[in-house]
Amino acid sequence: MLKAVAFDDEKIVLLALQSVIEWENYGIELVGTADNGVDAIQMVRDLNPDIVLTDIRMPGMDGLELIEVISMESPATKFIVFSGFNEFEYVRRAIGLGVVDYLEKPVTVNKIRSAIEKTIRQIVHQLEVNAMKSKLEENHKDLLEKATQDLLLNGESMLEKWAGLYRQEDRIQAITVLAFSDKPDKLFEVALSDMIRIKNGAEHLVVMIHYEFPMESIWETLFEWSNENTILFGSGRTYGSLVDAPRSYREALRALRYGRFMKENGWIRIQDIEGNVDFANALNRHEEAVVLSLRTLDKEALDKALVSFEKWVETQKLDPEKAEHEILKLVYRGLEVVKDVDQEIQLSGMIIPHHELSGMQTREEMMVWLQGRLELIMNWLRANHDSNKNAAIKKALVYLDANYGNDVYLQELAEYVGLNPTYFSLLFREEMGITYIKYLTNLRIEHAKTMLREGLRVNEVSGKVGYLNNRHFNEIFKKQVGMTPGQYKDKHSSQ
Repeated sequence: MLKAVAFDDEKIVLLALQSVIEWENYGIELVGTADNGVDAIQMVRDLNPDIVLTDIRMPGMDGLELIEVISMESPATKFIVFSGFNEFEYVRRAIGLGVVDYLEKPVTVNKIRSAIEKTIRQIVHQLEVNAMKSKLEENHKDLLEKATQDLLLNGESMLEKWAGLYRQEDRIQAITVLAFSDKPDKLFEVALSDMIRIKNGAEHLVVMIHYEFPMESIWETLFEWSNENTILFGSGRTYGSLVDAPRSYREALRALRYGRFMKENGWIRIQDIEGNVDFANALNRHEEAVVLSLRTLDKEALDKALVSFEKWVETQKLDPEKAEHEILKLVYRGLEVVKDVDQEIQLSGMIIPHHELSGMQTREEMMVWLQGRLELIMNWLRANHDSNKNAAIKKALVYLDANYGNDVYLQELAEYVGLNPTYFSLLFREEMGITYIKYLTNLRIEHAKTMLREGLRVNEVSGKVGYLNNRHFNEIFKKQVGMTPGQYKDKHSSQ
């Protein structure tokens, strides 16, 4: 039911409007009346009516001033004006303010009824227009989401279609894809960016369209959001061309997969796993699966990867030469994992008997050969796992203790101990029970507590333990210790 209010400084007019007009017949409820402009404007703000009937001349604020204010605050409100002054200036201003009808006093019942019917027609028309706009927007949203999904999966061939649906293409500076372990209840809000949410099967994706580059403020917002939410999500690299959207998408999925394997929460960046080198075109999905299974020494995952690879070879109807080429690629990827584990090893000692593969006639024979080669590599990795692990982790701990006050990235730490970043990360988690990031955070907070007990200022401590952003330091410290750095310092100063 629609709501109406009536304002006039003549009580008899208000009584007549209340008693004579059959409001319910129009689907309207008269929810309030007032005899002055001050009470009238407050009543509109409190009751949010659909229709306002008002006299022009009222104490406190005249009707046209009232309409000007309410129109700014609630543009959908409809106004019917009545006045004892049929002056051109009043009529002109009323028309300019979009008043539905201007009635000259004395106002008859028929005139009011006619004005109400006219107002209802306008409201109904506007509702129909809004419903149509809403439906068009919803359809456009669905089409844009589908086009974005196609862009991530198929790349440049879908770009023209996507650009035809995205209304601010000329503003786009860069694109980043995020992949979530589950549907986030509420997303972060960032300026100068647009976000398109996509559900692709079991994947929950957010495509961030950036209108500025670089985007330091955006990453700070994302980091803060990840600290406040426990949901796991991975991010791909940021690219300046929409053509590279599929690369960011694949990277986000790899980061998410890594986070799941490591049983992490929060934000996993592809740069923290693979460094700043672009591996997007270096590994196809079969190679990624094989490499990850070897690095994690997961025989079950290796078997699944090989089954998937064999189905792909069959589906693609590869001839023997092409199948041989793809199989050898997988074996060489496996040898690269060996090199990641022991950079001093001479891979020439692991000769691949190509002639065996070349002489095979069936796909089944080739797959058995491939499985045998990769299992040999996994057995070698298992045999050398413990000796490499202990030495590398001890060396890393010494390095972290000496450099906790600097920015220590996973790639930098892995290079220092001579291992691949992903392999080193797995080793660290296995040996220490937590990721290197959490270990570094704990180490920094323990040193920060010591410095605060010694009387150093909070902002001074923040910089010494590697946090240039004081706000970030305060949040991390409170999360770890249960109080802010200032509270911790005051507590121990008093003691």
